[in-house]
Amino acid sequence: MRAVSQPSVLWSLFLGADVLILDRLHKYIQIDVFGWTGGEVVPVTSFFDYILVWNTGISYGLLGGLTPEMLLIVMGIAIVALAFWWAKDEGLLTRVGIALVIGGALSNAIDRVIYGAVADFFHFYVGNFSWYVFNIADVAITFGVVLLVADVVWPRRRADT
Repeated sequence: MRAVSQPSVLWSLFLGADVLILDRLHKYIQIDVFGWTGGEVVPVTSFFDYILVWNTGISYGLLGGLTPEMLLIVMGIAIVALAFWWAKDEGLLTRVGIALVIGGALSNAIDRVIYGAVADFFHFYVGNFSWYVFNIADVAITFGVVLLVADVVWPRRRADT
């Protein structure tokens, strides 16, 4: 029981669950409550639009040629591998990074089951240069990966045994 009360376990579970809940709530409100189906655009600034785009690939449209079932299998394998890593590593930075990735990946996987594609909403651009359209889950996944890279670049100090 002591392991469950570790800050790395509590914080990572809390943040991973928050990502999943926040992304699901956002998508539910936009799609199921407001009835967006795709292609709607709300210009917010000269460099940002709020839009619904359906992503049939994984990250940045990669593997878009795979069937939804194959994409779910790939995502499932990745989530299971990350869960094993999370359970093995006790570092706060690593566990939080992995939890953010898993929370975001689970939400996007749920999109694939419910809608057949991932709902993306946030579109940044400058002039003719358009950045990818993404969602809350994608932000969490990206931030989680940044934390994991930071953990590798600045490894924690370990006691010499």
